[in-house]
Amino acid sequence: MSQLAALSVSIAVLGGVWVFLALGPLAGSALVWAGFIAWGAYFHTGGDNAALQKTIAGTVYGAILAGVALLLVVNNPVGLPAAVAAPVYVAVTVFFLVIVAGINLLSVVPNNVYGYAATVAYALQTPTANGVGPLASLTSVSLANPVLLLSVSFVIGAVFGMLSGKVAGMLGK
Repeated sequence: MSQLAALSVSIAVLGGVWVFLALGPLAGSALVWAGFIAWGAYFHTGGDNAALQKTIAGTVYGAILAGVALLLVVNNPVGLPAAVAAPVYVAVTVFFLVIVAGINLLSVVPNNVYGYAATVAYALQTPTANGVGPLASLTSVSLANPVLLLSVSFVIGAVFGMLSGKVAGMLGK
């Protein structure tokens, strides 16, 4: 079997397993789409052990900075005028998203951005049954906290990426 066919079969089968887990036993504890973002980031980063580490570190770091940005926007601790508060807080946190590129584990800036963007998008676009949404859970130590939920999803997705590469390697022989 060609390496491309092996990788296609591996990703298809493990992708189905991931969707089953995220929508079944892990429902509420992992997000299908966030896992696939990390899965793609793993291969984009090189598809090896270093890629696994950099994908997990970068996406989780991005999620944490997104949580900081959201907390700053929601609470506006320095009392900035409403029209400039979000842009200023985002600018400051995005600076820290990129400046860390000199640190090996955080050197793949796109991974950092994927974690940041996905976490902000989820927090801003996901209402709950009571209409409050994830923004009310930013300090919660539970999977209602978008930073924690997305981080768990990124870690599992990156691991599935690694597994699909290893399975493809076995099938391609």
